[in-house]
Amino acid sequence: MHELGVVFYIIDDIKEAAAQNQVTKVTSVTIELGEVSTVIPYYLDDCFNWAKKKHGPLLEDCVMHIEQIKAVTFCEDCKKEYPTVEYGKTCPHCGSGNTYLLRGNEFTIKQIEAR
Repeated sequence: MHELGVVFYIIDDIKEAAAQNQVTKVTSVTIELGEVSTVIPYYLDDCFNWAKKKHGPLLEDCVMHIEQIKAVTFCEDCKKEYPTVEYGKTCPHCGSGNTYLLRGNEFTIKQIEAR
């Protein structure tokens, strides 16, 4: 379960942002998570809820919001986009394998809310 390791990086980034902005309470963090990022949203949230308890009052009431980004692939041959999860590397429009992922593997801290 690599989600726990990812959560430690998220918490480190939150703590750094909080220190830079003299924040004492973080109320929420919003994560943009690509559909094919290999991170499982449920595990990420579960690990975050466990780990935040280890970091005192800064994160004790923090809630994680996950915005999933759909995976989209582009076909170099027919110049069309299509849903990656449904069709994989083979273009459903022309059958080509000359494709690449446009979006859907992101993992980004979009927003940190604090008081």
